[in-house]
Amino acid sequence: MAHEYPLGVKHVGSSRTIATRMLRHEDMNGSDRLFGGRLMEWIDDAAGIAARRHAGTAITTVAVDTLEFHHPAFLNDIVTIEAWVTHVERTSMEVRADTYVENTVTGERRMINHAYLTEVCIDEEGRPTPVPWGLVANTPEEHEECAASKKRAELRKLRRAQGI
Repeated sequence: MAHEYPLGVKHVGSSRTIATRMLRHEDMNGSDRLFGGRLMEWIDDAAGIAARRHAGTAITTVAVDTLEFHHPAFLNDIVTIEAWVTHVERTSMEVRADTYVENTVTGERRMINHAYLTEVCIDEEGRPTPVPWGLVANTPEEHEECAASKKRAELRKLRRAQGI
């Protein structure tokens, strides 16, 4: 179902957020690897910033999908999180967040994980409110991601309806 967006549309790139951190002792778990909960916090921050850049309103995270860890990160590694809005519904936005660990000698980046988060626009009382901006994809990659996001949105609705 199509929605009216009172302020028009924004491009995917306008929400792109890049957060970079060097890992410190307080970021490590008992196995001297990046603590997954810390990374989840950083992902949530980056996704929230991307959603706020798109909507221009207060937002809150309501769901995290597909948070898979592929590679570890260690003390003094540089971790980069890239987040951007991939889909807009009436009150919610899907945000993709990709996390990489960088080799500072070679410049090579390895993907630690990717995640999809659902962010909802909220009013002063914390109630869902319409997203004022629609979303426009420009590149072939953005078009593919936006098309796939519609399928993920349908799967989320199906899981909610089935109580999963």
